[in-house]
Amino acid sequence: MISTALRSTTLGVALLGMVMSNAIAQQGGGPGGGGPGGPGGPGGGPNGGQSEGGLGVPPEGHSGRRPLFAPPQVDDAPADDDGFPDAPLLEGTPPATPGFGGDAPAATMPDVKLPGITNYAPANQQTPLATGNLGEITLGAQLTENAKEIPRGLVWRVFKPDAGEDGKLPLVASAQGGTSVFQLEPGSYLVHAAYGRAGVTKRISVTREPKRESLVLDAGGLKLDAVLSGGMRIPSDKLRFSIFDSHSDATGERALIIPDVSPGTVVRLNAGTYHVVSTYGTVNAVIRSDIRVESGQLTEATVEHKAAQMTMKLVREAGGEAIADTAWSVVNGSGDIVQENVGAFASMVLAEGTYTAVAKNRDRIYSRDFTVLAGRNQDVEVLATEGQPASPAEVTSE
Repeated sequence: MISTALRSTTLGVALLGMVMSNAIAQQGGGPGGGGPGGPGGPGGGPNGGQSEGGLGVPPEGHSGRRPLFAPPQVDDAPADDDGFPDAPLLEGTPPATPGFGGDAPAATMPDVKLPGITNYAPANQQTPLATGNLGEITLGAQLTENAKEIPRGLVWRVFKPDAGEDGKLPLVASAQGGTSVFQLEPGSYLVHAAYGRAGVTKRISVTREPKRESLVLDAGGLKLDAVLSGGMRIPSDKLRFSIFDSHSDATGERALIIPDVSPGTVVRLNAGTYHVVSTYGTVNAVIRSDIRVESGQLTEATVEHKAAQMTMKLVREAGGEAIADTAWSVVNGSGDIVQENVGAFASMVLAEGTYTAVAKNRDRIYSRDFTVLAGRNQDVEVLATEGQPASPAEVTSE
């Protein structure tokens, strides 16, 4: 690299020297000096005598264009210590054109190639970018006042305190994980920390000096499960929970907080009382309860369902094959239809109690009363022997 730089400097100095030499030689042209003087310029004779020069006519065969300069032959140029001549012609430089100032032959262009640059110094990116007038604030969250900071699972959102044109608070920064560091312009902000369904909002002030703020969520966990009478396990794919606010609105409705919670799932909630609805199956096996969540604690609640899985089929004889294309209706003791189905089998979970199974096949209607006992799954066979004729409306709707 150093040798390449020296050669480039040498070339530039040599070229400048040749331009000045040529200009001086042109000024010294014309009639040569007397005696043993040195050779004249382009118009002078070899021994100072007069020759064809000045503004004379160029020799035959030349265009008479004015040359830029006439550099010396490469072989005559002194060499540096590294072996490169002082002023070689660069590749692609046009040769000098004779015609102005005499018959000096044009210098030939040497075939000299300079070594290429094979390396460079990359920019140093290790210096961090300037943060300007931004301030640094570190945010952490705890379940309770004296608890450790939550290491993961947090969602941070930082808002400007004033609503925008759309009526919403502008979001300026967000992060996920545990304790987080934000670079913000000095000023006032609203920061919200969410941990599952638990959350807290706090107003913070950012200055140019680094600060740290801690938010207390006052939250706990809730783990839900359900069993049948006698402690029998319920298949998890048939069991779901919904968590509602404990308070009802003016219409008697409760705000839904989390729907479709699987059994055994830990749900993070702010401390308080919640209304939990457990559903076994899809019909009427529903249990409601109010459960209290304590701050900094995991509350485990198990409810008991009094229900059973019932499977109905229409047969021509006891233990016979189920008849296809049967429309089913299940009516409770109050006469309300709780479930309707179509098919050879009608399977459903029902709360304990007394019901009537109504089967309609072709133009006949068959029925049977049955009782559901908690935890006792049963098959209910309806015999297609003493059916009643279906009404015209029922036959048409079939």
